[in-house]
Amino acid sequence: MEKETLSRLAALRAEMASRQIDAYIIPGTDPHQSEYYAAHWDFRTWISGFDGSAGTVVVTMQDAGLWTDSRYFLQAEEQLAGSGIKLFKEGLPDTPSYIEWLSTVLPPHSTVAIDGTLFPVTTVEAMQKTFAAQELQLDCNFTPFDRIWAQRPEIPLHPFFVHELKYSGEETASKVARTLELTRNAGAEALLLAALDEIAWLFNIRGSDVHCNPVAIAYAYIDAERRILFIDERKVDAAGKAYLHEEGIEYMPYSAVFDFAAHIHKNVLIDPSKTNYALASALNTGVIRAASPVAALKAIKNETQIKGVRHAMVRDGVALIRFFRWLDNNIDTGNVTEMSAAQQLRAFRAEQELFVDESFDTIAGFNEHGAIVHYTATPESDAKITRKGFLLVDSGAQYLDGTTDITRTFVVGSLTPKQKRDFTLVLKGHIALTMCRFPQGTRGAQLDAIAREPLWSERLSYLHGTGHGVGHFLNVHEGPQSIRLQENPVELAPGMITSCEPGLYRTGEYGIRHENLLLTVEDKETEFGKFYRFEPLTLFPFDKRALDISILLPHEIAWLNDYHRLVYDKLKSSLTSDECKWLLEATSAL
Repeated sequence: MEKETLSRLAALRAEMASRQIDAYIIPGTDPHQSEYYAAHWDFRTWISGFDGSAGTVVVTMQDAGLWTDSRYFLQAEEQLAGSGIKLFKEGLPDTPSYIEWLSTVLPPHSTVAIDGTLFPVTTVEAMQKTFAAQELQLDCNFTPFDRIWAQRPEIPLHPFFVHELKYSGEETASKVARTLELTRNAGAEALLLAALDEIAWLFNIRGSDVHCNPVAIAYAYIDAERRILFIDERKVDAAGKAYLHEEGIEYMPYSAVFDFAAHIHKNVLIDPSKTNYALASALNTGVIRAASPVAALKAIKNETQIKGVRHAMVRDGVALIRFFRWLDNNIDTGNVTEMSAAQQLRAFRAEQELFVDESFDTIAGFNEHGAIVHYTATPESDAKITRKGFLLVDSGAQYLDGTTDITRTFVVGSLTPKQKRDFTLVLKGHIALTMCRFPQGTRGAQLDAIAREPLWSERLSYLHGTGHGVGHFLNVHEGPQSIRLQENPVELAPGMITSCEPGLYRTGEYGIRHENLLLTVEDKETEFGKFYRFEPLTLFPFDKRALDISILLPHEIAWLNDYHRLVYDKLKSSLTSDECKWLLEATSAL
């Protein structure tokens, strides 16, 4: 890969020179601002070799850098070795942003270029403001990969399919009506959507265009009279045509959205953080900028969806029990590796009813690999699992009735007292956040420290967020809510599903993370207002063999016993007698 990266950088710089461009910014996304996207737009990986889900490459005529966050520091260091691209660690006090860096390395009147379809309006306008102050020019129409990437993959052509009412719980017409009401409340008459998961939710469609994310590549527009899906006609099969006709949804070519946007004559709402700059620039009408109303509606799961997720969690728990029993029974053969373990877990999930796919590629990190937050085993790194330490497994599935995401740190062999203490400190944080009650209006940033306090008290920490929203048979990472140190104005509300996943990572040694999905539910109304709480949805035990019981408080032991009792009661009727015996021991009271 080293030689390929260097030759690709040379080809890019030749294109830059031909256009008198001094720097080019390459994000890891697509025209829909997706976290995960089709290979057609994987420019950043092609040019750098780095394939994490977050990161931006910047190339000048002399230098190149990759900016990524703490989840990928170790992975990026390995993948960038010999590439000619330097790692910039985002989030650290001494790391400049890539915009700040360009402002210092480029002389005045230099030209910085981007592909305007790959950046949201908010980012481009921030660039324009900063660069103007530094007397730098911004070119938003540079698309060099059309010429230098000879075997660039095509946009996927998989037909979309309908997410049936028995799973979605709400008719498309109802969703459109509620969305338009919020759109009008914001002062607009129409809504233009680019986010793939929002389009999928609004029109009750799903697809297989993006790995592990059941979305179809498209744009959408709605107003009081029209509902339009901009999608490649080859992706609309007979069933799709019938469904769109029944729902009164027109369809037009995918690329026609730009010309259509130029001829909209109504005030149109766009979300500037999710709409690419090129599309927004095509609009010649009144524009209302606001958070997408679809995001807020989609975040609150209805009763059908919640019921579906509960059923999916039972099936997921069964698959996980079968996997961990298989793991424990096969380690001593010497044939179990990180990759084979991940493959076996997928196989057990695939046996379950309504399984469609994984919700992301399984992270199976043995000992020091567990310290790489978003580790992906490769044939070169694939470690053999032996009877020593931890195996961290972060995994999930897409079922027609719900999306799952769980992390368990599993004991595979002997542990040190430090490992047990670390394991228990992280679990204390998980329990504290799960148990908390909070008043209506609470934001995730106000709760994040609760999960970190047991670690902070020991001068330990982790750099990633504690929780993210989760879609319903949609993207495993979903907004608008989150639980993290950074401020997010979105309030947690009943019906939201959010992860709880504190962790601790000791580089070169091991990683620990405990993750459940939590449903926000109403708790009690008092003279001080309404209070909410979290209800665990995930059904699988924590590994008691790694506990340092001496540092657990009585209420923490009680919570763990209650949770384990819940897991056993929910799963026992779906298990064989031998599996029940395993689970009974795994969930026995402390």
